[in-house]
Amino acid sequence: MSGRNKYRYKITYNKEIASNLVRISKSIDYASIFISNKDNYSNLPPQYIKYDIIAGIDKLEVLKPNNNSFNALKKFHKKYTDWMFGYLSYDLKNEIENLQTTKHDEINSRKLYFFIPKYVLLLKGTSLTVLTFVSKKKTDLFIQSILKDNKAEIENFNINLYQRESKKDYINKIHAIKERIQMGDIYEMNYCLNFYCNNISINSQELFLKLNRNTKTPFASFFRLNECNIICASPERFIKKNKNTIISQPIKGTIRRGGDIVEDKKLINILQNSEKDITENIMIVDLVRNDLSKYAIAASVYVEELCKVYTFDKIHQMISTISAKIPDKVHFTEILKSTFPMGSMTGAPKLSAMQLIDKFEESQRGIFSGSLGYITPSGDFDFNVVIRTILYNSETKYISSSVGGAITANSEPEKEYEECLVKINPILNSLQNGSV
Repeated sequence: MSGRNKYRYKITYNKEIASNLVRISKSIDYASIFISNKDNYSNLPPQYIKYDIIAGIDKLEVLKPNNNSFNALKKFHKKYTDWMFGYLSYDLKNEIENLQTTKHDEINSRKLYFFIPKYVLLLKGTSLTVLTFVSKKKTDLFIQSILKDNKAEIENFNINLYQRESKKDYINKIHAIKERIQMGDIYEMNYCLNFYCNNISINSQELFLKLNRNTKTPFASFFRLNECNIICASPERFIKKNKNTIISQPIKGTIRRGGDIVEDKKLINILQNSEKDITENIMIVDLVRNDLSKYAIAASVYVEELCKVYTFDKIHQMISTISAKIPDKVHFTEILKSTFPMGSMTGAPKLSAMQLIDKFEESQRGIFSGSLGYITPSGDFDFNVVIRTILYNSETKYISSSVGGAITANSEPEKEYEECLVKINPILNSLQNGSV
């Protein structure tokens, strides 16, 4: 495919545009909406966010291979040379490395799933660009439908998720993982705790809008791929490619927001000086540098920011930014394959950490700790990390959310458990009446 029509609209930006786009997916089986919430973040670096909204609506073609996924993606992109929206499941690791997973993915996700949309929407301020093959007249009608005042009543939810393992079992697992660290098998591992519920019917669109209103993260996204609904409030970028430049921005280090400015400053200072969090972050930075160096131009891998604390709506996070230059001959799928899964969700060394994750965790991750993103016709891309996310299968009525943290030799199991609760609380609260 090539030669999409480009239509530009001058609009008055308001939050209802995002809401209407999300609600359109109630009647369309394929939709992907990325919302940056960038008006809420004056302190984020310029490379963090380009658009207010990037969306792919309705589908023309679909890719959902059963194996050889990265090669299939390469062929798919070569065939169509078009915009593609989709996800990389954490379980792609089984194709990248000699790994297998014995647990069952209740969401029934694919290892990789992309679609080519009928409409691509790029919103920046008051400028809306629409890329499509349909006529201007039909596009005008479509745009009118997402610009009209269509406020829906806020839906209340009353859903309780069950914790898959008890606090006691979790703490015992952390002690066991620390023993493996002391034995030298790994020096960091991301261990995750799963929350779930069966036989639940939810309005996934309204649930996403509620979660996004109350968390306002820079990589928030809503995906509907038929029965698979991904309700994502991620603060973390996995990897972005812009021409020959790659950036990765792992997060390691989390602390809650304070009740006022004074407490906020105190908590930021605690995180900035936390030896444990700094150690975790630097370990993953080293892993990312190693991953990027596989295809980077010699001496081009550069740590632009190390352990910088950024403030989000509910939490403070420690973020590092690593960049690299990539030769023209390197295909974008090679970059994704060489860096996936992201080190912030595995640990280090990556292979050993993934083996122990399969051993210790109680559920298969599937889409969780994978990545949502888009690919342009030229092979540029941007992918987030699937954390702070609710997964919902509308056919099986199964809902799931997981949360985790980096375990190191200095980890205190009780504090690791409390950090998990801090991270999962906005999710749990979004499933109840009232605000997060």
